[in-house]
Amino acid sequence: MAHKPRSEMIAETRRKLVTAARHAFGTMGYADASMDDFTAEAGLTRGALYHHFGDKKGLLQAVIAEIDAEMNARLCAISAKARNPWQGFVDECIAYIEMALEPEIQRIVLRDGPAVLGDPANWPNQSACILSMTASLERFVQEGTIVATDAEALARLLNGAMLSASLWIANSPEPQASSRKAVHAFEAFLAGLRVKDRE
Repeated sequence: MAHKPRSEMIAETRRKLVTAARHAFGTMGYADASMDDFTAEAGLTRGALYHHFGDKKGLLQAVIAEIDAEMNARLCAISAKARNPWQGFVDECIAYIEMALEPEIQRIVLRDGPAVLGDPANWPNQSACILSMTASLERFVQEGTIVATDAEALARLLNGAMLSASLWIANSPEPQASSRKAVHAFEAFLAGLRVKDRE
């Protein structure tokens, strides 16, 4: 029987650890999730975890990166269905805020993530998000869809508002009500950017 290539074995080990940790973090929370529990669930040792991720915190970063990639794919699919690029941008922003209602995203990304990894505004994925948003907003300014303003500044303001809304929803005693309020306010904010004769 042929042995798997080393690169394939490494990828499989990492995938097993991330899958087991994601389940543990999502059901128990980061603080209560035992490294021994999820290494045992993955059929691996603590040594494998330390080798691939450094520690439990490194594993949380990998889990969040995986969830973030999935969120991004979902958001891209949502914007692609819209009747025009501006509506796609609006739909994507609103969908991001509404994802804060999902239990796994709430617990891992929006509660445990900031508690363990610090301010999400400083996470690596935020830079890519702001760059992408800046490019879209520059296009909307050039096309005359929204009022002329600095696209990067606007991207940072919108990104910050979306993140703040998501954190509010995830930590709210009434997340559904907070989500409705946040979405309504954000829609009004975006509507204010439109050039009136383009509406």
